[in-house]
Amino acid sequence: MQRFKKIVKHNKKKLIAALIICLAYYFCLPKVLFTAPTSTVITSKNNLLLGAKIADDGQWRFPENKVIPDKFKACILAFEDEYFYKHPGFNPISIIKAFKENYNSGQIKRGGSTITQQVIRLSRQGKQRTYWEKFKEIILATRLELRYNKEDILALYSSHAPFGGNVVGIDAASWRYFNRNAKDLSWSESATLAVLPNAPSLIYPGKNQQSLLAKRNRLLKKLLDQKTIDSLTYQLSIAENLPIKPYPLPQIAPHLLQHISKKHKGQLIKTSINKHLQEQTNNIVFNHYNLLKQNEIYNIAVLVLDVKTRKVLTYVGNSPTDNKHQNFVNIIDKPRSTGSILKPFLYTAMLDAGDILPSTLIPDVPTQFGDYEPQNFNKEFDGAVSAKQALSRSLNVPAVRMLNQFGLDRFHHYLKKLKLRDIKYNANHYGLSLVLGGAESNLWDLCKNYAAMSSTLNHYTQTSSEYFKNEFCEPTFIEDEIIDFGARSSEKTLFDAASIYHTYQSLKEVNRPEGEDNWEFFDSSKEIAWKTGTSYGFRDAWAIGTTRDYVVGVWVGNADGEGRPGLVGVQTAAPILFNVFDLLPKSNWFNQPFDEMTQINICNISGYRASLNCKNTSKTYVQKSGLKTSACPYHKLIHLDKNKLYRVNSTCETSQNITTTSWFILPPLMAHYYKKKHPFYKPLPPFKPGCFEQKKQQMEFIYPNNNNKIFLPKDFNQIKNEVVLKVTHSIPETTLYWYLNNKYIGKTKNLHHIAMKPKQGNYTITVTDEFGNEIKKNVDFSH
Repeated sequence: MQRFKKIVKHNKKKLIAALIICLAYYFCLPKVLFTAPTSTVITSKNNLLLGAKIADDGQWRFPENKVIPDKFKACILAFEDEYFYKHPGFNPISIIKAFKENYNSGQIKRGGSTITQQVIRLSRQGKQRTYWEKFKEIILATRLELRYNKEDILALYSSHAPFGGNVVGIDAASWRYFNRNAKDLSWSESATLAVLPNAPSLIYPGKNQQSLLAKRNRLLKKLLDQKTIDSLTYQLSIAENLPIKPYPLPQIAPHLLQHISKKHKGQLIKTSINKHLQEQTNNIVFNHYNLLKQNEIYNIAVLVLDVKTRKVLTYVGNSPTDNKHQNFVNIIDKPRSTGSILKPFLYTAMLDAGDILPSTLIPDVPTQFGDYEPQNFNKEFDGAVSAKQALSRSLNVPAVRMLNQFGLDRFHHYLKKLKLRDIKYNANHYGLSLVLGGAESNLWDLCKNYAAMSSTLNHYTQTSSEYFKNEFCEPTFIEDEIIDFGARSSEKTLFDAASIYHTYQSLKEVNRPEGEDNWEFFDSSKEIAWKTGTSYGFRDAWAIGTTRDYVVGVWVGNADGEGRPGLVGVQTAAPILFNVFDLLPKSNWFNQPFDEMTQINICNISGYRASLNCKNTSKTYVQKSGLKTSACPYHKLIHLDKNKLYRVNSTCETSQNITTTSWFILPPLMAHYYKKKHPFYKPLPPFKPGCFEQKKQQMEFIYPNNNNKIFLPKDFNQIKNEVVLKVTHSIPETTLYWYLNNKYIGKTKNLHHIAMKPKQGNYTITVTDEFGNEIKKNVDFSH
């Protein structure tokens, strides 16, 4: 110990100097060698290249890859550094040989650098090739050898070596020059790339082909001599042609690449995209785009989700249109008017809340709420239609009436729980048009929620009738990301499984587009729950469908919002939807969630829970909340004579001759339209002559209905035309008497329509029947 202290005392300066040198050596190498920007690269779930975005400095430089193809490794070691695995970072023999050759020639002809030294030189861009710089490289190379193993150093070289033009790294080079992955290159192709970094500014494909060919073949001969390849491989390799010019990089999912680059710029992202399915969907979109553009419809978006994993399988953000028609816009996450695509959510919510049953009759008659007057697409009315038919036929008037019954704020609350991020305003901002396209949403959010509903139903029937708390989660396009559906619970997440099942049963019956309309007669046909939507002004066409395993969403329109005639969901978006579903494996239909259902008696005519007055009933499985629905209001007991020809009461018939029976009775306005579509609907029999009938409401206005303001029509010559007023009566043959401001204007029988030419102003229209029943309507006639 004493001796050690004496040595330290007498050599303090030397030891300090040595320590400084050691520290300088230790810290001489930067923690990060390469800081140049890299390309954003996306691959499929099977590591197949989908697309790449050029780096900010204009170079095709893929992110570092630690996996080096064996053929390229053998070629680069044979060409650049045979003793790579033996030297400490520099090769003294190569340096001496290079020094002699350069000294004799009077200029620097040979570098003698190892691959490790070249990694250092590449990381120190812009340094001149002098002996002093060479000395620095040697020092840094030895330090690099201490930090990294040989494979990592070789990977750094492969990822950052120049390959001519603006191509950097083996991965970018293999795609630019041979249009495939580096691991799929032949010996000849690998040898071609191995010689390029040696003189990238002088030799690259398309320039100095003879020099490049000579270098490649010399390397292949060396590989033959080393017995790395056999003679047959050598002969086949030297016979291969050189690449003439760079290939464009694949752009199979350009809008997904654009989307990913916002959060993962400069990274290589392995996505969940199925490359084959993506390419097939691209072809479908391309073919439909060529048809639709003839009608000046230029933009299409398609999204395909895996229900079980919630992974994105296909992502087509736009059609292959031009810049003028905004081909750069990613439609999938852009807000667009929803049309009818939200109707299934309302239907499911009402089932879940116990407000309706699938078969419940919903009024389909002229309707007005204030200034808002919804219309069915075909401008017709059914009088009354079952809730499930209202959904499958996408009838607007029943949907608005259902929303009004359910409550606007209540439905808005459900939409917020669905995390539709483009529903930004309060319920009153949208009004009752919310369910018909008064709001905006995007393809991503809509498909996400259809997938969540399908997954809810799947999980419920696959587990012990349980739900998952995080069912309504965000899908992912990252392959390595696993969706956490949360803990199991006996409580529903949002909608119960039975309500979802009944919704899908209705959506399965939606009329398919031409060519798919007889699908149920073919064994190969897929059972799909699907819905279309068309926004006001024909600006947006939607089609979203789901099976147990997949959700497909399609949007068609113009990115600038221009509407076009014929831009209707079932005509433009639906054919694309079914073309994409044809690419997907067939799925079994959803299992019925019996544990979330109960069996009750249903009135076969009205679809309501059967009352005591309903004689024609059947047992049906409905959601448990269906027990809360009201009993049938349309079957009522009436008294008939013994021949059942007239209605009677005690004022005109003895009790012995009175027959009591149940009769299906709709309100007059509903009955007026209902009997047109249902010829077997029986109106109430007339009262027997001499019977006294209690006064009651038996008639309603058809026009004007809820509208209190009527614009007087004019023809092309500005001559005022007649206004036709219409009333319906439960007994059409009854005579009705019409009054305008208590002034008699006429009577009608059977067809209760009356024409008149009132002057501008406020009036009271009064209609009285021969039994003394009376209805009134205040109207404002204006020009």
